[in-house]
Amino acid sequence: MPDVPFTDKLSGNLRMLKDAIGHSPDVIFREFRVGHSSWQAAVVYIDGLVDKTVLNEQVIKPLMRERGLSSDSATNKEQLKSTISDSVVSTAEVHEMRCLKDCVRKVLDGNTALLLDGLTDVIVLSTVGGESRSIEEPLSEAVVRGPREGFVEKLHSNTAMLRRRIKDPGFTMIPYKLGRRSQTDVYLIYIEGLTNRELVEEAKSRIERIDIDEISESGYIEQLIEDNEWSPFPQMQNTERPDRVASALLQGRIALLVDGTPFALIIPVTFSMLMTSSEDYYERWLPASLIRILRYGAALIALFLPALYIALISYNHGLIPTKLVISIAAGREGVPFPSIIEALIMEVTLEILREAGLRLPKPIGQAVGIVGGLVIGQAAVQAAIVSPIMVIVVALTAISSFAFPQYSSAIAIRMLRFAMMMAAAVLGLYGVILLFILIMAHLVKLKSFGVDYMAPFVPMRARNWKDLILRVPLQMMKRRPELSRPQDRTRQ
Repeated sequence: MPDVPFTDKLSGNLRMLKDAIGHSPDVIFREFRVGHSSWQAAVVYIDGLVDKTVLNEQVIKPLMRERGLSSDSATNKEQLKSTISDSVVSTAEVHEMRCLKDCVRKVLDGNTALLLDGLTDVIVLSTVGGESRSIEEPLSEAVVRGPREGFVEKLHSNTAMLRRRIKDPGFTMIPYKLGRRSQTDVYLIYIEGLTNRELVEEAKSRIERIDIDEISESGYIEQLIEDNEWSPFPQMQNTERPDRVASALLQGRIALLVDGTPFALIIPVTFSMLMTSSEDYYERWLPASLIRILRYGAALIALFLPALYIALISYNHGLIPTKLVISIAAGREGVPFPSIIEALIMEVTLEILREAGLRLPKPIGQAVGIVGGLVIGQAAVQAAIVSPIMVIVVALTAISSFAFPQYSSAIAIRMLRFAMMMAAAVLGLYGVILLFILIMAHLVKLKSFGVDYMAPFVPMRARNWKDLILRVPLQMMKRRPELSRPQDRTRQ
């Protein structure tokens, strides 16, 4: 869009705005006369993006009823502009625009442009409003104990939720407009004096290099600024919970909020952070530690159990106790497929059911997931397509995969589970061990904004083991985690 200056002709300025914004029916051009004067004026706004109560009560009505501006007294254009800005309209923010490009951007954000005949400046008034979803409990990160509110699609509501939790004068928000056409508002948030400056500069540099025409969700930014786009593991943490973002900011990390989505991004992140829940810090240290141990155990089951079943059945029978071997052999009697095909049939079926349950309406989706799994599993056993032990293995694997606090990390484990099954089918336990070594080598090499992904496991930092698999009492956690190198490392 050309950066064309406005003229002093109202009709010409309105024509420029119509040509720039388009002739869509939701773009409203309302012309009227200011008070008892001969001054012609117009407001331009987008229906659905503005608060019409504010527009009518604080802009249009005061201007049309203003008695202090007559044809004789309002001969000075600058005096007219200053009177309207200072004494007539009562919106929270008032800006003056001289160029078409800046004015159009403000109108598309939900503001109202006030044009006056004879003035080369356009007065932009803050009238942002419209319908939005109310604050609700986040569906993807449910907790037993903790706050019940989650982020919404409205950016300013999300920043307000963070402000209520962090009343620190160093709370800093850097605004960006990303997407050449979508012009999506994005805030980079950190705490000045706490967050490492190098981390802030690196995040700013990566965001400023983004060149794309559309940013519809925070996932776009996540994919465009991550360290290794080929890795199956998430290198940023996404969350709907304001308390989780506030906690990360107070650890010296950075948050990214994107207008139009309830999911915030937290950087940097490590594997151990993806295995923690915000509820871990609301419970006492002992139950929190036990729950974390269960999560890590569930991760191992979700990754290895089907592969170990295939390896033991196909190659390493001697590692199974004799009575269990007899029981498994009796269950597999009549099954025409090798163990790898048997496992793939059940795992693929389960993934299809899981995906169908997510995409269908909620009441139907739950029924499809539970009833479908039971019916298909029972039918497969009766038809001798799979063995009963295989159904148990797949069910236990599926349940374990739901124990992940982070959905994106659960997806990574689910993908790698199939690779593990293939390795077990080819090389048995040797294949499982070899692939596990390759995965660990990748994780050790992986970084998130300069932070080692496997820290504090590798490189080992004993001080940070206080909040790892086990969580010590809060009285002993006197220093912040050193992974993101915060400026202020003292917590209590």
